[in-house]
Amino acid sequence: MKFRLHWKLMLFTTVPVIGVIIGIIWFAFDQLAADYFMVLMDKYMVSPTDTHHAFLAAVHRYLLWASLVALVLASLLSYLLTRRVLRPLVQMSQASGQIAKGNFTARVEASRTDEIGELGTAFNMMGDSLEKLERLRKTMVADVAHELRTPLTNLRGYLEGLSDGVIPPDKQIFDMLQQENLRLVNLVEDLGQLARADAAHAFLERQAVDLIECLRGILRLYRMNFDEKQIRIETQLPKHLIVQADRDKLLQAIRNLVENCWKYTPAGGSVEITCTADKQVAHVAFVNSGTGIPEKDIPFIFERFFTADPSRSRDAGGAGIGLAIVKQLIEAHGGKVGAQSSPGETLVWFELPL
Repeated sequence: MKFRLHWKLMLFTTVPVIGVIIGIIWFAFDQLAADYFMVLMDKYMVSPTDTHHAFLAAVHRYLLWASLVALVLASLLSYLLTRRVLRPLVQMSQASGQIAKGNFTARVEASRTDEIGELGTAFNMMGDSLEKLERLRKTMVADVAHELRTPLTNLRGYLEGLSDGVIPPDKQIFDMLQQENLRLVNLVEDLGQLARADAAHAFLERQAVDLIECLRGILRLYRMNFDEKQIRIETQLPKHLIVQADRDKLLQAIRNLVENCWKYTPAGGSVEITCTADKQVAHVAFVNSGTGIPEKDIPFIFERFFTADPSRSRDAGGAGIGLAIVKQLIEAHGGKVGAQSSPGETLVWFELPL
């Protein structure tokens, strides 16, 4: 592109323009000279033929030299200007090749304020997104490996111990093995839910759904869990609120948020769930007491396998997938999710269009 497009631009912008200008001047001189010498012939009764031809020959000679100089200067200026214009495109071509090879850190200079500068800015934003996705992919693979390795290592160790007779086969051992097995099953189920959430955009079965009924139904389902930890639940919900949504996927998103409130609210804490609506959106907020989430982690809590406190997540049996599923499902409905946190309180919310 560096040479082909460069020379094409020069060819199509310099030669035609110079040729047209010289042609117009050539034609104008020929016409004006003819008219001028016709006036001389009429006025002075002289034959201007030889003088006319000599004048045109001189003019044509100087025009040819002027055309050659103009062509050289125009070509030089065109070369410098097109080279300057095409420099960002050449950089983008080289950076694209680097990204295609897996180097997602390649960027281009985007300091200009014209359309080329906007294109460079968009290219760099694309590079940032690809680099972020690649980093998340590597992190996800490492996290999945870690989540699988821990229970599998435990199962292998205890099964070898049972096989060798080193560990007695009592009920406590089998209960522990059952817990590790369930941990694997839950992780696989979470991964399956995440895959289904990714495909939710293409497989939504929208219908009229009462959002308040869904919230109250999930709260009844988890009532015993909250009671075991003596967590106080407060709700501020209207009687009914109809949204166009896929009922099963909406219930899954609400279930994940309620389960998060139950898992990460300390015993004796409180959870508040509110729902408001205007003419355009329904806004649902889940507020739970607890240690809160560091401010630096807030932008990442909806990413896959991200855990603000890994040890706490492992103890609670989570793998950092729940909020990622919520984000995928809500955005598939055209909604938005968000979170805020302060010492002693965490707020997670979502919005759905009405």
